[in-house]
Amino acid sequence: MFEGLSEKLSGILDKLTRRGALTEDDVNAALREVRRALIEADVALDVVRSFTDKVRARAVGAEVVRSVSPGQMVVKIVHDILVETLGSDADPIDLDAAPPVPILMVGLQGSGKTTSTAKIAKRITDLAKRRVLMASLDTRRPAAMEQLAVLGKQLGVETLPIVAGQSAVQIARRAMEAARLGGFDVVMLDTAGRTTVDEALMAEVADVKAATDPHEVLLVADALTGQDAVNTAKAFEERVGITGIVLTRVDGDGRGGAALSMRAVTGKPIKLVGTGEKMDALEDFHPSRIANRILGMGDIVSLVEKAAQTLDQEKAQRIAEKMRKGKFDLEDMRDQLSQIEKIGGLGGLMGMIPGIAKMKDQIASANLDEKVVKRQKAIIDSMTRDERRHPDVLKASRKKRIAAGSGTSVQEVNKLLKNFDDMSAMMKRMNKLGQKGLMRGGLGALMPKGMNLPGGRKPY
Repeated sequence: MFEGLSEKLSGILDKLTRRGALTEDDVNAALREVRRALIEADVALDVVRSFTDKVRARAVGAEVVRSVSPGQMVVKIVHDILVETLGSDADPIDLDAAPPVPILMVGLQGSGKTTSTAKIAKRITDLAKRRVLMASLDTRRPAAMEQLAVLGKQLGVETLPIVAGQSAVQIARRAMEAARLGGFDVVMLDTAGRTTVDEALMAEVADVKAATDPHEVLLVADALTGQDAVNTAKAFEERVGITGIVLTRVDGDGRGGAALSMRAVTGKPIKLVGTGEKMDALEDFHPSRIANRILGMGDIVSLVEKAAQTLDQEKAQRIAEKMRKGKFDLEDMRDQLSQIEKIGGLGGLMGMIPGIAKMKDQIASANLDEKVVKRQKAIIDSMTRDERRHPDVLKASRKKRIAAGSGTSVQEVNKLLKNFDDMSAMMKRMNKLGQKGLMRGGLGALMPKGMNLPGGRKPY
């Protein structure tokens, strides 16, 4: 998300930070480029105008003129106003109410409402440790009810039994009663959608809201629809009243205009963003962290949080201990590759590492795509257990068999083994140097002679 906007804004602001002093004309010229970049990112025109006016008002004032580094001060101002535009503080789903807490899910058909309902139910179950009951109120599309029931079984989250012939309001009331009797903490109410906003849809949602008095009314909107998503949010807020927004498919939206416009247009916070198809691909929306990503500053806090939630800590510690002792093998390497996939793959990692946007060309030349991890895992999976544990036995005939079994080439098998040898050598060197040696020699002291990063680049 935001790749295009991030690249443009980073380039514009980098020019400013390289200059020793800034005039008002410099700032105005940069803001014209910022304005163009925001419009190309599909940000609402009123939001663009407000954004650039706020930046200009602060950037041509005394705080920049007297700053030690005017360019960096402008970057800070742009960052701060980005945060303000996105909503200042994170505003997660509120469960602070008497159970069962009703959460009403609304939105257009095809926005990902049912899937988001299941994702949120899983998130509340896993992270908040609450019992959740899901109920589909879509009486026009029986497949929607079945879809939610299937997702519930997959995730281990209970769903309300389907009773034919009931209205949306009747199902909602039955869900609330079942939750009270069953001792559930939260009730997720998945309403019907339409292809467009119409009166029948709004009336049904309003009736369900009146019958259940939901603690949260979450609008699910598809980021890929850009300004249509913003208009949908505005319509639901005016007609029904929402408490927050769940923005789906943000991983496919390189522009990010919908996210930047939502808060300003509706006054309601984006609470969650869907970052992929997997059931755990859902994140809290943190404006300051998103602003960091847009400006190419990375998001190391989210990366650490994601790692803590998804990684197998015991396995990670076990591998670390083996690496420390120099007993690292290809089975351990495969486990590490799987951990990378869990966090979101190389692409997910790269977007969160500070300064990575400025290394775009180097990363592209290193061929760090998602297929690299899958190919390397396939190569290791094509080995016998003995080969994984004792890579020294891998001679020419075995390498040909492994390449054929994994659908790769002998060259790729050799490259994997070279990376493994380099990692092993680094671990042994780390163990030999100890903490004091590492502090004296830094990263260069660890690198074996001739070691390359993926794609053939030197590490220094």
